[in-house]
Amino acid sequence: MKTLQLAWRRARRRRALITLLLGLPWALAAATLALRLGGFDIACVVATVGLLACAALATAHARRLDRHWLQRQLDTSGSSEDSADLLFADAATLNPLQQRQRTHVLATLERTMPELPPRWPRSALLLCWLGGLAIALLALGWPRAGGPSAPARAPAAGDRTPAGPLHLQSTRLRVDAPAYTGQPTLTQNALDAKVAADSRLSWSLRFDRAPARAWLQFHDGRQLPLHEQDGHWLAQDVARAPVLYRVVSEPALAETRLHRLDVVADRAPSVRVLEPVSSLVLGTPGQRQWTLRFEASDDYGVAAGAMLSITTTQGSGENITFATRRVALTGSGEASARRFAHTLDLAALGAQPGGDVIAQLEVRDNHAPRPQTARSSSVILRLPTAEVALTAELEGRIKKTLPAYFRSQRQIIIDAEALIRQRRALAADAFVTRSDAIGVDQRILRLRYGQFLGEESEGAAKPPPTSDLPTSDAPTADAHDHGDDHDHDHGGTASSADTPPVFGSATDVLSEYGHTHDHAEAATLLDPQTRATLKAALDQMWSAEGELRQGRPEQALPFAYKALAFIKQVQQAERIYLARVGPELPPIDESRRLGGDRAGLASRELPLAPRTPPDPAIVEAWQRLGDGDGTADLDALASWQQRNAAYLPDALDLAAAIEQLRIEPGCNDCRQRLRAQLWRALQRPLPQVMRRTAADAMGQQYLDALEALP
Repeated sequence: MKTLQLAWRRARRRRALITLLLGLPWALAAATLALRLGGFDIACVVATVGLLACAALATAHARRLDRHWLQRQLDTSGSSEDSADLLFADAATLNPLQQRQRTHVLATLERTMPELPPRWPRSALLLCWLGGLAIALLALGWPRAGGPSAPARAPAAGDRTPAGPLHLQSTRLRVDAPAYTGQPTLTQNALDAKVAADSRLSWSLRFDRAPARAWLQFHDGRQLPLHEQDGHWLAQDVARAPVLYRVVSEPALAETRLHRLDVVADRAPSVRVLEPVSSLVLGTPGQRQWTLRFEASDDYGVAAGAMLSITTTQGSGENITFATRRVALTGSGEASARRFAHTLDLAALGAQPGGDVIAQLEVRDNHAPRPQTARSSSVILRLPTAEVALTAELEGRIKKTLPAYFRSQRQIIIDAEALIRQRRALAADAFVTRSDAIGVDQRILRLRYGQFLGEESEGAAKPPPTSDLPTSDAPTADAHDHGDDHDHDHGGTASSADTPPVFGSATDVLSEYGHTHDHAEAATLLDPQTRATLKAALDQMWSAEGELRQGRPEQALPFAYKALAFIKQVQQAERIYLARVGPELPPIDESRRLGGDRAGLASRELPLAPRTPPDPAIVEAWQRLGDGDGTADLDALASWQQRNAAYLPDALDLAAAIEQLRIEPGCNDCRQRLRAQLWRALQRPLPQVMRRTAADAMGQQYLDALEALP
């Protein structure tokens, strides 16, 4: 069966090839006629259509050799014994006799395969190629209509008649981009193009008849001559800057238009740091490695190799030493976006605690002959010393521990409310103990805020008894309250003088050798209203503390809420007052008053920077273009455009408007287009104060009534 399939495929391929060879000479003849009659562009279109038609016809003829054709061929040759249909039937559906016959036919075909491929039609092929070649040769050699076949005599100089304008039959522009861009060669019929910088341009033009001279005229005055070769006028140039140009010939062309050639410069590569995320990284104690990842991108491709600059610093102050080394890296990924990765061994670099490791990647693009380079931003790894690491660790521990010692007023309220909800589940002693603990927290918080009012710190007083203590005694059971009007002598009292200090007692040592008002100066930073509010908050805390210490959290909640409200007012108040100091003016020299001496006095008016006026020639040209019959000096405008091309919004648009008006002097639309481009190029006038519009009759009557008032 495999041998039969190969023979069938060979037959279909031969039928397609025969059809293609029969149609190719006629497609060639049609393309030659189109070249002679319509030009190169029409000939390309006709040739493409002819080839596509030949391919479609060959495919259609090959598909005609289907399975039914194969069965007829096998039955006609006698090799299948009129049983070719059994070869393509499903073996499971055949009876034993049919399966035996099918096996016999396959064995016969394996031994003697009939000739399936069609024979070559040599006569038809010969006739088609002779006819096609004859038509092509006649089309190329047949003289043009109206042309002299064999002039009898050379025309005299006086008999010559001026010929009409020339016409462009075909145009072709070939762009060979630089090798570093990786762009293929581009061939197009349009003369406008956008190419890469340093691309090689090749023009090929064909006129309806040979001109005496032809060239490309650029807007900057440069001319590129065209040279004739086999009926085509050729020129080559290198694109370095955007230009406008047109085709000029002698005699002149019937239609001349401007063509724009934009040049795209190669951009420098850009480098982005992927890892680390921040430019300054604080290392960890004992860190051994540092991973760096970069991404470099470019419009035409980044070089595979890059250089990583690593700088290590050692020492401190003015005794800092630097050591720089460079490491070559190889990127991965596409050429337009390569990634570079490297892991630094800090021990091998000699990095020590207290020093810095600075890394920066330098990449190159594929620009030729001199590649462009770019550098990434510097990333710094700062290795901490043992002292800095210990300080940071200690600070973290303090931050985690301090909130456990100081409870906020809001937290005291939350704990008291939670304790009230748990009253039924707790025993009486446990309830009073927990309420007393919350009261101790309230006392600590009261003492903390009391420091800002200059109050003395209380000693470790014993908690009041949980029963038989009147409410009025609660404030006095813990400490003495001396407010803003206390005026006692800190030098000592009679009792303190008679009682000797106890060794190890912090209270007695402080009372003998120090002063307990350490925060008295902080109280002066508060204004009187803030002091009064804070004093009210402390009073409420005192009352809440007494209730909590006696196991009555329900009675303590109103005082705690009032204390929280007062604390919020204190937080929103102004804390510190700064003395207002007036300006220190120099003393007045009385001797110079009314003396008439103006020495040393200068005008207080600010000098105004002179504004550069626009070129009067450009303003005059703009005004002339606005007149119906005015003409402007186009050569002067072109020179001004070339001098100021770097400052104009679109220099090529202005140059195109100038050249278009030069080509068509009577075009009113071209004149208005050039005038609009000049208006965009002129400097904008500074805004002036608008004059107030005159008042109408009602407004004037109102103004007169105002002036008539006494």
